[in-house]
Amino acid sequence: MSDSRSQLGAGAELRARIDTSTPHSARFWNYFVGGKDNYEVDREIGEQIKGIFPGLVDVALTSRLFLGRAVRHLIRDEGVRQFLDIGTGLPTADNTHEVAQREAPDARIVYVDNDPIVLTHANALLTSTPEGRTAYLDADLHAPEAVLEAAAGILDFSRPVALIILNTLGHVADHDQARDLVRRLLAGLPSGSYLVISDSTATSEGMIAASEAYNASGATPYHVRSVEEIAGFFEGLELVAPGITQVPSWRPDQEPPTGPTAVSVDAYCGVGRKP
Repeated sequence: MSDSRSQLGAGAELRARIDTSTPHSARFWNYFVGGKDNYEVDREIGEQIKGIFPGLVDVALTSRLFLGRAVRHLIRDEGVRQFLDIGTGLPTADNTHEVAQREAPDARIVYVDNDPIVLTHANALLTSTPEGRTAYLDADLHAPEAVLEAAAGILDFSRPVALIILNTLGHVADHDQARDLVRRLLAGLPSGSYLVISDSTATSEGMIAASEAYNASGATPYHVRSVEEIAGFFEGLELVAPGITQVPSWRPDQEPPTGPTAVSVDAYCGVGRKP
């Protein structure tokens, strides 16, 4: 009973930390991908952004589909069985562990986020096949060594790990700092590990205007970058074909039969292997 009371107390504390008066990136993105874990303030800025740049909805949807394609490729073609997913966001359909364990029931997945909203939904992520394992860490991208230390209790760092950072690095304003954080995370992973990144890009006036409107809403700012800056995260890695590309164009032949597969979006992605 003491554990139950402790969990209930922790849940109440997390809920008390949630601010529903300003938009929130995880809830905003959840709204765009059709989730239900959002508030009126998130839907209002979502509708405002749609009016400015409807294409951001395609960014959200195609980025989610890219996650599935990347995970399936790493399991089917590269033999990866371990995933470290940083900046998890709110769970919807086809989360990393669901895709991975459908392909390989023994896959291990560690989610990392430090947001109280996401933490309150952690139980939805903590399901696993009997053969595999899924875990959730309350940790911060800005402390990569602490993330790796905690993840090492679940993942075997003598074997390759896929590091997944989707639509998260834009919260780090300084590009050099963002690259340093990625380098430090990769430094703790063995040879043969992979980096998977997708992010919105400043490749149209509409996306730039949408970013400015979102940042003016009171939400934690998100900084869209150039394609060259996205490519910079993969310096020193061996890019998996087709390289750095628009999100829908990364191995679209593996796409399920439904969903937006042929749109052009202001979001780029890549998968790279650590030598």
